[in-house]
Amino acid sequence: MRSEAEYVIVGAGSAGCALAWRLAEAGRSVIVVEAGGSDRGPLIQMPAALSYPMNMARYDWGYQSEPEPHLGGRRLATPRGKVIGGSSSINGMVYVRGHARDFDFWAESGATGWSYADVLPYFKRMESWHSGGHGGDPDWRGTSGPLNVTRGPRQNPLFHAFVEAGRQAGYEVTGDYNGQKQEGFGPMEQTVWKGRRWSAANAYLKPALSKFDCTLVNGNVRRVVFDGNRATGVEVQRGGQQTTIKATREVIISASSINSPKILMLSGIGPAEHLKRHGIEPLIDLPGVGQNLQDHLELYIQYASLQPITLYRYWNLFGKAMIGAQWLFSKTGHGASNQFESAAFIRSAAGVEYPDIQYHFLPIAVRYDGQAAAEGHGFQAHVGPMRSPSRGSVTLRSANPDAAPVIRFNYMSTDKDWQDFRTCIRLTREIFAQDAFAPFVKREILPGASVESDDALDDHIREHAESAYHPCGTCRMGAANDPMAVVDPSCRVRGAESLRVVDSSIFPRITNGNLNGPSIMVGEKASDLILGVPNLSAANDEPWVHPNWRTEQR
Repeated sequence: MRSEAEYVIVGAGSAGCALAWRLAEAGRSVIVVEAGGSDRGPLIQMPAALSYPMNMARYDWGYQSEPEPHLGGRRLATPRGKVIGGSSSINGMVYVRGHARDFDFWAESGATGWSYADVLPYFKRMESWHSGGHGGDPDWRGTSGPLNVTRGPRQNPLFHAFVEAGRQAGYEVTGDYNGQKQEGFGPMEQTVWKGRRWSAANAYLKPALSKFDCTLVNGNVRRVVFDGNRATGVEVQRGGQQTTIKATREVIISASSINSPKILMLSGIGPAEHLKRHGIEPLIDLPGVGQNLQDHLELYIQYASLQPITLYRYWNLFGKAMIGAQWLFSKTGHGASNQFESAAFIRSAAGVEYPDIQYHFLPIAVRYDGQAAAEGHGFQAHVGPMRSPSRGSVTLRSANPDAAPVIRFNYMSTDKDWQDFRTCIRLTREIFAQDAFAPFVKREILPGASVESDDALDDHIREHAESAYHPCGTCRMGAANDPMAVVDPSCRVRGAESLRVVDSSIFPRITNGNLNGPSIMVGEKASDLILGVPNLSAANDEPWVHPNWRTEQR
């Protein structure tokens, strides 16, 4: 086993894979330490099989939240990828950059150099965008990057009905929510290429391993090793043995918004009193480590279908076998798409500058765990607010590195959360009541037509809201005078030398939509900061914002 390199990256996830490629491409020696194993096999590589890997201990850390007090004491699943590619190998493959104003907020809150103008060139650098002849904003997109971004065929009429219903309800239509105009209804994009999941491992890590001085080591990082305050390597558990892997330049933690703060705290970096309670000698007192935890919650608004045109026709052993066989032999058919092929981003109210509600449309009524609705043929919209004010934490359960951390999201802890979710449900019902869905809507399955009052809606939200699996923010980036910032705008851990955190944990605030795209972008941009090369030239492109947002909701 190789035991020394210039850079040691902890975690082969979305950001870590991008880092490995860019650093190794620049001629640096890199070791990537990943606790999970191979991504070989159809359950990961077939896009339509997405519900399987995130429910398998082989590929997922299996984390759960603590009982959530505002959700009836439920524990919510918190999947994180334990496999090369990290969560990009078990996620829904939905590709969303986020809204321009998300990144402007980052810069305004102390993450200097991370405004939209600063990050757009990195989104372009990482993309190979394929519109499939369905329009879009080519000037805003990249065409030669490692990450292939495509669109599904949208052959089911329900995908078009969803977009048309949004238009009929008075909302904008957008040909490319990742281009100039996020707001509106339109096609959804996916990290799928030639019928296969295009994870960060496929896009970045595997090419780096084959072309450059990049080595993958399988093992579980227990802690960062220091000489004084300088990180010199990591202690790794491999089988029943512990070994140290040395970094001659830097250690970079890219282990997820759950595991990155855990590793820092096990290494003596975090809230001093919390560390002392677990018998860990504090090295650097950083109270922000593990704080600022954010996520997106969502509901499934489900309808029974009048017509037998949904994916439910394949929701049986024979149908799944036929889809699987076609995919195995040709990488085509229903198995070659994640089936999220139409989307929307809308604003909840007048006075909201940019979208704060996201929709994924799916032509079957089914949960992420693969449980289909008893109604048979149906369809659903996943809907949820994008910028919840609730904040949670990740803390240590014990000083034992094998112990799962304590994850408290504190979901729905403010009045605004409840107001926003009620708005989501009512606006969604209005969309499905449009003429475009008249040939398809039989009846509402969930929440159910009788669930109308605020109290009834709140009871439904409390029982049925689920994580969209977008945790972030637990090692947030900020200015030097911000006592809760964990890393500076160059991703360097405050008070430490030769140590950075580069993954979704550094987000100051959660971005609009799914987080895989922004997480990869963080790896791309951080690589230039680490290498000390000039940042890509800032973009001058001005995003579309509704001209009457102050007075109109749509």
